[in-house]
Amino acid sequence: MMPVDPLSSLLSGIRAEGSVVSHAVLEAPWTIRFADGAPLTMVSVLRGGGTLLLPDGTEQAVGVGDTAIVRGPDPFHLADRPTSFNRPHVEYEIACFTADAACTAQELGGIRWGNDPDGATALIVGAYRASGRRHERLLRGLPPVLVINEDTEVCAWLETAAADAALRSAGSQALMDRLLDWALVCTLRTWFEQASSDAPDWYRGLADPMLAPALQAFHARPSERWTVAALAAESGVSRALFAKRFTEVMGRPPLTYLTECRMDEAETLLSDTDLAIAQIAKSVGYADAFGFSAAFKRHRGLSPSAFRAAAA
Repeated sequence: MMPVDPLSSLLSGIRAEGSVVSHAVLEAPWTIRFADGAPLTMVSVLRGGGTLLLPDGTEQAVGVGDTAIVRGPDPFHLADRPTSFNRPHVEYEIACFTADAACTAQELGGIRWGNDPDGATALIVGAYRASGRRHERLLRGLPPVLVINEDTEVCAWLETAAADAALRSAGSQALMDRLLDWALVCTLRTWFEQASSDAPDWYRGLADPMLAPALQAFHARPSERWTVAALAAESGVSRALFAKRFTEVMGRPPLTYLTECRMDEAETLLSDTDLAIAQIAKSVGYADAFGFSAAFKRHRGLSPSAFRAAAA
């Protein structure tokens, strides 16, 4: 069953567990190549700054207090400035998720690394692992890179926590993993709130007073046979008013959205579990396996069993 909170559900497959979590202190000129192929990479600038260089040639400056989340899996760079590539500089690469990697974080000197302990730029860097397919819908709603600016007091707290972890005391890796998980959730929530019309439709809907009760009810009980009238009743408005408002905010009719959510959840269950097709059908709101299979093939181009076999 999908949880009430779609963001929590979509983030459930992304964790900093055992990932590249490090505190870098650098003096220019320097470059860092991120080659993990991670679905999400986070860079928080504690002091100083640099420029992100994405595969499509986009350049994004980041400064003190900025947290950037870069959508994978393509490699990208962070440099003190773009011109550093064309002159002598210190090069680093983070590539701990590749099959033959001897984790570069260790090669760089562990949780804390860099070319100058008193360097002008200090960063917290984290790459996130993914399990299953649930996170893919989240990634589709994000731009290639998003940047938010946090209060400098938060930066000071982050640097203190990272410095503590760098001492390699008991629990230091777990501390950094949890720190990065917390930071990812906070950063995404802040960006969604600031993005307004650019935020994913499911987030806009949950922020709408009329639609939120219906969306919460659906995500809490996806196995029910929802109709537009039933959703409207959850919101306490007429069917016509609900349908009009839903289409305005979400960009498509209510039942189209529900079907898309059910197909996404079905893909996850087919890929990540051994549940029978009939069990999956009921969990996403279909009365029987036949009706579910027909709907799934109509929307995904493959039968559920063929999709499962291809995913395996």
